[in-house]
Amino acid sequence: MGSGNAIFRARPGITLWLVIAALIIICDQLTKIWVGKLLHMGQSIRLTSFLNLVLAYNRGAAFSFLAAASGWQRYLFTGISVIAIIFILYFMRRNAGQKLFCLSFSLVLGGAAGNLIDRLLYGHVVDFIDFYVGRWHWPAFNIADSAITIGVILFLLDEFRRVHKGR
Repeated sequence: MGSGNAIFRARPGITLWLVIAALIIICDQLTKIWVGKLLHMGQSIRLTSFLNLVLAYNRGAAFSFLAAASGWQRYLFTGISVIAIIFILYFMRRNAGQKLFCLSFSLVLGGAAGNLIDRLLYGHVVDFIDFYVGRWHWPAFNIADSAITIGVILFLLDEFRRVHKGR
């Protein structure tokens, strides 16, 4: 038997990356439940000179994009999330051996799924982290948003590294 037989060649799987995504989802959902029990809508607790815990609902996307729309945006962002999740799973499976690539996609996957769960259950995303400097406040965000942001940064880092390696 030749070692060239594709059936017998070991392929790295995506199990680890799915576990990481699942942990992101669990942390995201548990923190949202905790904040929902701790605070009322719009209530805020000062944690530091630059960080508050606040309960906010976002019917839109990043930076409350389309939050004031009449409700159709829920279905648009739900569809985009489902398509993104399918896309991510496909590319993770095809590139399972690329660690940084798959780590970045697992963070984005966990974040997208965490916010998708909110949209499906509540019709909005629960946000609770209020970062600010002086009187300027960053839009409230959550664990899922943080995972997506870190995942995108790692993906860009991986792509820059790959481009420079090819030179």
